[in-house]
Amino acid sequence: MSETSSNGVVAYDVVDRIAWVRFNRPDKRNAMSPTLNRDMMEVLDLLEFRSDVGVLVLSGEGQAWSAGMDLKEYFRETEKDGLAGTRKAQRESYGWWRRLRWYQKPTIAMVNGWCFGGGYGPLFACDLAFAAEEAKFGLSEINWGILPGGGATKVAHELMPLRKAMYHAMMGENIDGKTAEAWGLVNEALPLAQLKDRVSEVARVLLEKNPVALKATKDAMKRVGTMTYDEAEDYLVRAQEAANSYDNEGRKEGIRQFIDEKSYKPGLGAYDKDRVAS
Repeated sequence: MSETSSNGVVAYDVVDRIAWVRFNRPDKRNAMSPTLNRDMMEVLDLLEFRSDVGVLVLSGEGQAWSAGMDLKEYFRETEKDGLAGTRKAQRESYGWWRRLRWYQKPTIAMVNGWCFGGGYGPLFACDLAFAAEEAKFGLSEINWGILPGGGATKVAHELMPLRKAMYHAMMGENIDGKTAEAWGLVNEALPLAQLKDRVSEVARVLLEKNPVALKATKDAMKRVGTMTYDEAEDYLVRAQEAANSYDNEGRKEGIRQFIDEKSYKPGLGAYDKDRVAS
């Protein structure tokens, strides 16, 4: 049975160590309101260090992933409180996106439908992203007179070739899941009927990996992009040493199974992390 956040606008289930988290405002195409943003932080807090959660999947109830920011609740109503209201709403939304970006567990965006504007924030924050071919992606801000804010411009520039990002942001046209894959917004696009099965398959593979190594790997991939090669080289040495301090025995066990037992091949899969040397 699904559980919900304090205000009911986020739903989640934990099944076989996969947390299926869903925006739960289907009547609003899962637009993000200040209430939803607060509840997302609540749910992320609840799940991050649960021992029965190994992977988090973020999706949406109904026919949308997220239509972006709720124009009425996020913009108009917060602007009544002046700059203080605007800044508070921004902190709450950007805060949980940042939290998701550096989450302890691997995260997957499962884009089942509409993904617009502010929805690019959590899309980028997730480590991996899979979309339905039928999904629609759009930066529609230009159509109502603003730039794609909330990090959406940075997301487009980060994930897409420059000419594609420029066209996407300046034209305000929607693209489907296949185009989103071709342009780099998501890892894969496939028919909606196959989407959850594919995401489940990827999540199960991640569950077999060493969790300390996974956290170190995803952080490293996000950090090194702005570093010179020498800086990255030094950072990665220190990151591996830090990971070893948390799970040196796991690393040694993987090496033991490969060298001594010859029971697995690293290029073809993970070592058995549930075993220990006898």
